[in-house]
Formats: sequence, structure tokens, C-alpha cells
Amino acid sequence: MTLSLTHVHGDRVTVAHGTAGTELFSYVYRPEADWEAPKPYLHPVRTLSGGLVTDYRPNDHRWHKGLQLTASHLSGQNLWGGNTYVHGEGYLALPERVGSMAHVAFEEVGAEGDRAVIAERLTWHPHGGELWAEEERRIEVRDVDPDTGSWTLTWTSAVTNRRGEPLRFGSPTTHGRPAAGYTGLFWRGPRAFRGGRVFTAESAESGESSAADPMGSQAPWLAYVGEHDGRDGHATLVFEHAPSNDHLGEKGTHPAHWFVRSDPFAAVAPSWAFHEELVLPPGETLARAYRVVVADGAWDRARVAAHLAGLAW
Repeated sequence: MTLSLTHVHGDRVTVAHGTAGTELFSYVYRPEADWEAPKPYLHPVRTLSGGLVTDYRPNDHRWHKGLQLTASHLSGQNLWGGNTYVHGEGYLALPERVGSMAHVAFEEVGAEGDRAVIAERLTWHPHGGELWAEEERRIEVRDVDPDTGSWTLTWTSAVTNRRGEPLRFGSPTTHGRPAAGYTGLFWRGPRAFRGGRVFTAESAESGESSAADPMGSQAPWLAYVGEHDGRDGHATLVFEHAPSNDHLGEKGTHPAHWFVRSDPFAAVAPSWAFHEELVLPPGETLARAYRVVVADGAWDRARVAAHLAGLAW
């Protein structure tokens, strides 16, 4: 179960598994196109058998890059990328609103046995380049299990407001577009995963007569099952909130809501601001932690629940 790590300085960190050297993911931190709101991201992400489970710069949304932390509406700025949603006018090209998240330094980069760690410091900026926030990020690979064909990624971010006024985290939905509450940690699946099977701890699985749409719903975890192109078989991704992830909004504290689509593309985000804005006062820190299980095969709810029960935060 040995993990190895390769760091191409100024570009990316790649984590691989086993004697065959299957690359589980690359963490890319070099800047890219400004209008795509430059920020680090994970791509490609793969299962233990090498199945691809992320997309990169698809033609419908060039700023969708694997797995990344985003902020679609942040105090009038767009750290998501691409066009900005404006109520009553739709999505507009407003380059003066597109910001960035910049790599500053790594605190730790290493792999030993069945664990790998990437600990990083970043800064968040509006288009003008001012310092709005500092982030401490930690990405870990854990629970590599060839018997179940799965491995686990944990993502922890602590974002501190360095602006002289509150930072307001929103989404297209908080700005008037229904069922578009995307912001926060965001996954874009490969084109082959369109039409995949989605279920949560509470909802029925897609295709069951009692299935409820999980868009905008609350649940401790959400699973997405997709089928590969170019090779036989399926993959399952499970996204889980840490128990501490309660969100403080203007109407009080509540768990995050899920943004999820299987059509016209595969996407999941445990949204920071689906129905209402999240307000972070000056000097305060927003801390969030997530777990993503990447597994070969098409898992059902019982298998997901049993697997998660055996993992520790």
C-alpha cells in the first residue's frame, strides 16, 4: 500500500500508489488563465485501478478543473472563474470582478507508508490584487485499501478574513438563480459520468420510484456513481462533511446544502452558501473539512454507509 510523491517545483505535486505507480492525483498550483480565476486544483484524480474521475477545462466551462476550492460570489467578486451571474441579466463577462487564490508556500509535502500530506498556505485576492483572505490548506491521502478498491482524500481549509470589512460568501442562488448554489469545494466529473447515479444518506438512489432530488438538500454525505469511457466498469465518489461543518448564516447555524448535477454534466459541491449568504467578519476564520472516497465499482447506499462507518476523522 506504499504511496510515493513527486514534486515538480513551481508546477505540481503528484501522489502515486503501489509498485505499478498508479497516479492517484496531481495537485497543480501554478497560475493559469486570469479569466478562469487562477487557483490550485487536483487533476487528474484516479481510482486505484487507474480510472479517471475528474475533468479539466471542458468546453462548456473552461474554469472547471478537477477538484478545487472556489468562491463563486465573494463580496462582489468572482473567484470561481468565467462569467459572473447578475440577477435579471444572466451570466456576463465581467473580467474586473474575477479574482484569484494564490499559492504562497508549502508547510509540508511528503508521503510515508499509506499516508501522503500536502499542507499549503494561500492568499485570496479580488481582481485588483488586494489581500482579502489567508488560507491554510491541508490535503491528505488516507485509508488506501486495495481489498475494497478505494482510497480517501481529506481536504481541510481554514480561511481568515484579512479585509477591513466582512467577507460575504454567496452563490448564483443567493443572487436570484434557482438551484445554482455552487460555491466552496467543487468536483467536476469526466464527460462519461453524465447521467450518473446520485444518492445521499437520506435520499433514494437515482432510478428508484421514491428518489428525491438531492439538489439543495442537507445530508451528511452524497455519492455519485459513474461509468467510464474507454474501459469497462464504474467508479464511485463519496463526498462527506466533517461533523464540525456547521455553517453560520444570517438566519442562524445550519449544515451545508448539496449542489449536485448529473445532467448536462457531473458536478458536486457541498455548498457554503446555497440558499443564503455566509458572512465572515474581519479577522475571523472559516474552517471546513471534507472527505472524498474514490472507489472502483458501483457502490450502493449500504456499502457506502458501511465503509464510512469504518473510517475515522
